[in-house]
Amino acid sequence: MSTLEQSLRDKLAIDRTRLANERTFLAYFRTFIVFLSSGFAIIKLDLLNEIRWIGIMLIVIGPALLIIGLFRFLYVKKSIKNYYKE
Repeated sequence: MSTLEQSLRDKLAIDRTRLANERTFLAYFRTFIVFLSSGFAIIKLDLLNEIRWIGIMLIVIGPALLIIGLFRFLYVKKSIKNYYKE
C-alpha cells in the first residue's frame, strides 16, 4: 500500500470520526428537544395533573442533557484535532 493510499485512508477515517461526533451531538440535541417539549406538554395539560412532577423533571433534565452533549462534542472535537494535528 502506498503512502498516498494510506494518507487518504487516514483522512477519510478522520472525516468519519468527525461526522460521527456531529451525529452524536445531534442525538443529544434531539433528546433535549423531546424532553423539554414533553415536560411542557405534561405541565400544560390539566388532565395530567397527577404526574406534573414528571414534567418538571423533564424540563430540568433536558438542558442538562444539552450541556452534557455540548461538552462531549467539544471534548471529542478537541481530541480529534490534537490527535491528528490538523
